[in-house]
Amino acid sequence: MRLRALLDSPSLGLRLLSGEEGLDRPVRGVMTTDLRDPSRYLSGGELVLTGLAWRRGPEDSEPFVRILAAAGVAALAAGEAELGPVPADLVAACARHRMPLFSVDEKVAFATVTEHVVRQVSGERAGDLAAVVERHRRLMSPGPAGGGPDVVLDLLGSDLDLRAWVLSPTGRPVAGAGADRLPASVRTRLAGEHLAAVRAGRPGPHRAVAGETVYSLFPVGGPPAGAEGADSREAVLSALSGWLLAVEADADEWPAERLDLLHGVTRLVWAERERRDAARSVGRRLAREVLELLRAGAPSAEVAARLRVTAAALLPGAGAAPLWQVAVARLDWEGGPGLPEDERARAAGALLEEALAGPDGGRAPADGVAVVPAGGEAVALVPLPASPGQETAEGKAAGEEAADRAAGGEAAGEAAGPPAGAEGAFAATALLDCLRAPLERGLDGLGGPDGRLTLGVSAAVHSPEGLRGALEEARHARRVAAARPGRVCAAGHEELASHVLLLPFVPDDVRRAFTARLLDPLYEYDRRHRAELVPTLEAFLASDGSWTRCAALLHLHVNTLRYRVGRIERLTGRDLSRLEDKVDFFLALRMR
Repeated sequence: MRLRALLDSPSLGLRLLSGEEGLDRPVRGVMTTDLRDPSRYLSGGELVLTGLAWRRGPEDSEPFVRILAAAGVAALAAGEAELGPVPADLVAACARHRMPLFSVDEKVAFATVTEHVVRQVSGERAGDLAAVVERHRRLMSPGPAGGGPDVVLDLLGSDLDLRAWVLSPTGRPVAGAGADRLPASVRTRLAGEHLAAVRAGRPGPHRAVAGETVYSLFPVGGPPAGAEGADSREAVLSALSGWLLAVEADADEWPAERLDLLHGVTRLVWAERERRDAARSVGRRLAREVLELLRAGAPSAEVAARLRVTAAALLPGAGAAPLWQVAVARLDWEGGPGLPEDERARAAGALLEEALAGPDGGRAPADGVAVVPAGGEAVALVPLPASPGQETAEGKAAGEEAADRAAGGEAAGEAAGPPAGAEGAFAATALLDCLRAPLERGLDGLGGPDGRLTLGVSAAVHSPEGLRGALEEARHARRVAAARPGRVCAAGHEELASHVLLLPFVPDDVRRAFTARLLDPLYEYDRRHRAELVPTLEAFLASDGSWTRCAALLHLHVNTLRYRVGRIERLTGRDLSRLEDKVDFFLALRMR
């Protein structure tokens, strides 16, 4: 609103004392103060109300008005209730600094003036917001005129002074705030808070605090959380497939018009999300055809031809045939009525794309992978750019050798062994690190059924025959991950060729009995004597039974180490010079 409008309302009891030339200044807010220096609380454009308690004498007026003018205040209004008429020295100071000055009648409360200004500013800003929404709509339109979500969020900053970011459900930055990016720890926290709020059934926007900053989190896509009769698990599935809009502000203090604007922005951003999703439909269709050929046992030549087409769609201009890696994800909910399989697979696929993209989206762009549902799981075909010399006779021979092993019935993990040039392959631990922190809160049962995401990753292969084995390898690895505790678990191909593969499938009662028989005497002795026998045993095995290396590792004299090992052998009845007993201790420590 403009200052001039204040004089048009007789109920406010305002009288202009100076500064008529500034009556067209806009008013963006109201502040009441009696501080001598209120500059730290001023941002510009305010109507400042004061009872003049800061004034001790005529010499105080000049510095006070100078501070207001430097801060860009729109006008000053002095009340007459306490000290009577406005002093002439204050009128003169305002005239010198071209600061409009009003007097407030003693019968009018400052609260009345404040309420009027806030109501007028909100009403006029509602019209401004509607215009902003229309501008956003035009900018989000496809074609050369469209600017995508970054331009929309830039407008929020320039028009409404709101810093905002679009984040994926794992906290990956999608758009917003230009070069002013949120730290990874903040993004992860906001993503986790968002999923936890959705899981609890709270309607958005969700308030979150990171450090000392308050954020408002608006869901992008899917039905609103907290709707009557809604299943919180379905809301979480929707959130896992969508985005969120993080705004650096407390939406609890906003008028309805501004909330409507932000909800409108989320709808525009969701349109962009769907557009990007549609752009990946070709790659998904081709990947689905490849999986169907593998499942049907199609000839290798037919699979190879389809792979070449798929590679051209996912890695245009890549040249040589890429390496291929397979990742499998599954999302389950324990207890309660089952959720539709296709919805769980779609959410698992969205999370798999997030994990492959990495926390900053720099590992494998979503357009460069193809994720498709298959039997309740999400399967990702990931092309890895070929390294120089991959298509040499040696590389081809390796592929033929892998095919021969697969045909001979050897393990899928062997058939899918990584060839030379697989340095860019994804590791299960990297995918796990990307997903675990933000997802654990959203999948927590909160008193109800618990959600679990499990992932398996194959080695990199370069032939259709290897791809068959890689698919089975990734599925085996996912089952290994599923046997582990935790909300989010992952396993890689390297674990399929070690004892790690066997341990998760040992029944719980057998594990407990085995570890108790070997380790409980040591734990009890350590508890009573603080002898550190268990750490000593771990170090001894890690040193391959070398007395000198173990003593150096523990900073002990060798004789002290020999005494401890002897104590372990007497308490357990085992002999640590025997391979069988070393293996038993090693497995017991791994299964505890």
